[in-house]
Amino acid sequence: MIKILIVDDEKPICDLIDINLSAVGYRCKSVQDGLAAIDLIEKEPFDLILLDIMLPGADGFDIMEYIRPLQVPVIFITAKHDVRDKVKGLKLGAEDYLVKPFDVVELVARVEVVLRRFHKSENILRAGDVTVDMEARKVTKGERPIVLTNKEYGLLVLFIQNKNVALFKETLYEKVWKDEYIADSRTLELHVQRLRRKMGWESNLVAVYKVGYRLEID
Repeated sequence: MIKILIVDDEKPICDLIDINLSAVGYRCKSVQDGLAAIDLIEKEPFDLILLDIMLPGADGFDIMEYIRPLQVPVIFITAKHDVRDKVKGLKLGAEDYLVKPFDVVELVARVEVVLRRFHKSENILRAGDVTVDMEARKVTKGERPIVLTNKEYGLLVLFIQNKNVALFKETLYEKVWKDEYIADSRTLELHVQRLRRKMGWESNLVAVYKVGYRLEID
């Protein structure tokens, strides 16, 4: 699972970011002090660091100098909106710079972009509280592991990769079963029903009239 370190001297902001990133499947830790952040970075590996600039102990620019040789991507999150601060942060090696107050939806989107850029999320799929680790072929819903058959797993991956898009029955069958779809077969329908039940997606995985199915989820 992707691990993210949040470094901000305001605990409510750390908690807000933690709640929203955890909701989409990331594992977070947070600290409110610059020196404590450096100590934690020495002890644990992280896939991404969200870093404030104005911190007690050591400021974000000082911490960035320490992080840079580790090649861990950093996004600055700060109230400092002067363009000179932004330029300095980016020149120090930060991947992005987000000014407070920010929309958490935008933050999540920027996190995903940076992780994709560093190829740290290419084997992880998420939909709501569902996470699919494609390398380990492991599916979890919240903290609970979900056991799927090979065909159910194949359908799940397709639905998550195409969230909110209607997929034709023929496409689903051909990609998962590697065979031509037979119109009067109930095989696909039965597998979708089982997948709905196992994932708790009775209202999310919907049938689209004369087309197929669509996963409706944020």
